[in-house]
Amino acid sequence: MTIPKDLVAASSTPLILSILSHGDSYGYAIIQQIHDLSGGDIEWADGMLYPILHRLEKKKLIESYWGVAETGRKRKYYRLRKMGLQELVQHRKNWNNLHNMLRKLEGGTLCFN
Repeated sequence: MTIPKDLVAASSTPLILSILSHGDSYGYAIIQQIHDLSGGDIEWADGMLYPILHRLEKKKLIESYWGVAETGRKRKYYRLRKMGLQELVQHRKNWNNLHNMLRKLEGGTLCFN
């Protein structure tokens, strides 16, 4: 099942922040982790990821630095900043609220006249 693009776009920031909350990472690894976490339902390309990373960096939620990969090549890494962790907490609250509303609707606990 392919996840609709609008839902993928809406979830991109909390997904990236969540991944970086587990440790520093680089673009290709983030793309692979999203692919694995979604069971292949989300396929991000470089063209989608890097503008989001740049936006998060501009907002001071993450920061980047150059490191050296196991192969000896230079690689740009990203890490979560304190403001990014605070933003992630808020995103998780928002998603949990939305999830709880959907669960209530699914369980029939809400009644609309």
